[in-house]
Amino acid sequence: MSTRLDQLNEFLKESPEDPFLKYAIAAEYLKLNDEQEALSRFEKLIENHPDYVGTYYHLGKLYEKLDKQEPAITTYKNGIEIARKSRNFHALGELQGALSFLVEDDDDDF
Repeated sequence: MSTRLDQLNEFLKESPEDPFLKYAIAAEYLKLNDEQEALSRFEKLIENHPDYVGTYYHLGKLYEKLDKQEPAITTYKNGIEIARKSRNFHALGELQGALSFLVEDDDDDF
């Protein structure tokens, strides 16, 4: 029986530079509760495919879950810049909302 992860890895062998496949694999690790592998893969995706805007939101949320607020803020801000440049208004709105929510939560601590 082939798992979704196995299938995605097979597709990646055929298209090793496809950022969507790399993103899907990272997301699959997240679904499997392997947060460290997902984190590693999302970070590599940002490093190797910085214009793949969909990664920023999910990496930021993972940083939040791992209680890494500063990297989350930086990730959201970087994603906002990429979304603006690519005129991806849906991603822009999501990233701005996530950043706002995170920063407002930090303000509540004072």
